[in-house]
Amino acid sequence: ALGLATPTALMVGTGRGAQLGILIKGPEILEQTRRVTTIVLDKTGTVTEGRMAVVEVYPAHGTDEAELLTVAGAAEGASEHPIARAIADHARATLGDLPDVEEFTSRAGLGIVATVEGRRVVIGRSRFLDEHAIAADQHLDQDRDRQEALGRTVVTIAWDGAVRGLIAVADRVKPSSAEAIAELKALGLTPVLLTGDNEQTAQAVGAAVGIDVVIAGVLPDGKAAAIRQLQERGERVAMVGDGINDAPAMA
Repeated sequence: ALGLATPTALMVGTGRGAQLGILIKGPEILEQTRRVTTIVLDKTGTVTEGRMAVVEVYPAHGTDEAELLTVAGAAEGASEHPIARAIADHARATLGDLPDVEEFTSRAGLGIVATVEGRRVVIGRSRFLDEHAIAADQHLDQDRDRQEALGRTVVTIAWDGAVRGLIAVADRVKPSSAEAIAELKALGLTPVLLTGDNEQTAQAVGAAVGIDVVIAGVLPDGKAAAIRQLQERGERVAMVGDGINDAPAMA
């Protein structure tokens, strides 16, 4: 009977995991979890709800808010990213139908380039705009800093070589996240927040749920490297994520 206890417990564990939507490759994987020392958590959709909403729109001088939303909403409407969907949905709700998009391309974790009504539109992070030789608008820096300090994600919109405005998007922390982090710590595990968001936003979310170790500004293809660095320090790492961008790190 004792010899059957362990395999039976492992079978029950994998079965219970399946009921909760957790796929466990095999009993040996479940058994290895007792050696885990560090839990790496993606931010969007894992620690937060993953339901983005536009909270502020900041047009640059000389740009109308409706024009900014029209162009940004149309361009982002071709993307499947949660932030892009939030901007496109907000634009449609505010303005109605949006123009068609041509020549759409995206860079995972950085931004998009599209053509809207003859304009070459670049939307994304500051470093993405730098790649396209688009200078920042210093008049908008305070607005960006204020929103990021609140834990919000700020997207820069530019077209025809100049910044035309910012859009701030917010994602709520899951009500259960802080309690879950506390339970992980009680088990002796170290939670780590790993995200592509900027440092200020990531630190704000980490502080809200009790995560002290935050690794920010990591592109999707860099998450696996971040996991390897932790492993090289002797950590036994488990990764929790929910998006296709997390797949390489989770593998």
